Amino acid sequence: MLRRLALTAVVSLAALATAVPVSAASGSVSSGSTSSGPVPSAVPTTGPFAAARPSLGPLPLPVPPLPGFLDGGEGKGTGEANEVLTRLTVSVENTGVAGADGTFELECGPTGGSHPQGQAACDRLAEAGATRAGRQELFRPTPEGTMCTMIHGGDATARIVGTWEGRAVDTTASRRDGCEIARWNSLVPVLPDVR
Repeated sequence: MLRRLALTAVVSLAALATAVPVSAASGSVSSGSTSSGPVPSAVPTTGPFAAARPSLGPLPLPVPPLPGFLDGGEGKGTGEANEVLTRLTVSVENTGVAGADGTFELECGPTGGSHPQGQAACDRLAEAGATRAGRQELFRPTPEGTMCTMIHGGDATARIVGTWEGRAVDTTASRRDGCEIARWNSLVPVLPDVR
């Protein structure tokens, strides 16, 4: 919605800039003097192109690039192409799996950090980010009042803090019931596979 509004404003400014006569746009007409050349007329002539106006030349000002927040939600506006848009700190405890417990850094775009499965984790985040449902549900906690099976999946807990695709993330995960187990499994390999 915001992108459409900004594009409409840019197009409106461009149309307004072409409606100003060249002599007025360049500032060569001062009060009390006459223009040396003819000013294009807005009065229609006969024929199929009666409403067409003669070209007034290039726009007086170049149209600036769209700001980063208007580029379709991609977060890759001017000057942001080399910035990391995903940077997460993943803290995992009580998994019972050797090497799975600890605090790991994960960066995507390019892949980096200390996460043991960095590329696979970045691929999973990109896969979830490719769909609207994935972007909305990936880090969302189980809503209060949700009926979940009373299956205990272990004592493993995790906390994920940072930014994902430019959005702030601060969530916890556990394996205390069926809903939380499903949520944990949807985050594998960002979280370790403890099945």
